[in-house]
Amino acid sequence: MIGRIKGELLEKQPPMLLVETYGIGYEILAPMTSIYTLGEVGNQVVLYTHFVVREDAQQLYGFATKSDRRLFQELIKINGIGAKMALAILSGMDGKTLIHCIESQDHGLLCSIPGIGKKTAERLIIDIKDKINKLSLELHSLTGDNAKQLKNSTIVYQVDESLSSTTTNNSSSIISEAIHALESLGYKTKDAQSYVYKVKHQACDNVEDLIRLALKTVHQARKK
Repeated sequence: MIGRIKGELLEKQPPMLLVETYGIGYEILAPMTSIYTLGEVGNQVVLYTHFVVREDAQQLYGFATKSDRRLFQELIKINGIGAKMALAILSGMDGKTLIHCIESQDHGLLCSIPGIGKKTAERLIIDIKDKINKLSLELHSLTGDNAKQLKNSTIVYQVDESLSSTTTNNSSSIISEAIHALESLGYKTKDAQSYVYKVKHQACDNVEDLIRLALKTVHQARKK
């Protein structure tokens, strides 16, 4: 079982990563909150992994921290929440925010995730709430690199508002990659395009910034 990968980040096509270690390139799906922490292609990265085997596919998932991996593992145990939806949840919020969301029974925030309706959000909260205390302790006990990564893993709806005052020329390739990333996380093509085009003129000089702002737009739309 592959539990941890350390190597060079060769490609980023969110939510897909390609990480090379000892000459082998691993394709890894990662939540956006982990991807935000990795930096540029060519960096040395460490990801804690979980291997999912289905009849029709085998896929490796990677996370910036052990606690985010643990949350992912708990989420996929819940009836109706598969790996794709769990990845979308952890792309929309970091681990601390998810735990706070469950503790405060914030159904609205959970419902901002594609595929999660009120009933699914309620079931998620009920099924995982008994494990929250232990998960909270794990998150608060993080030290060193893990703690730093969580600190840098900005919640999607807390993007610096100063970004809105700056206009950049986003290339069509960056826009296309951002739309594809949202589609991979479960958003319908029409919705993904709408969210990305709403923020494409803001200060986004790379695809991660554009995705971050698009996901912020999702959250704001759900609050109205």
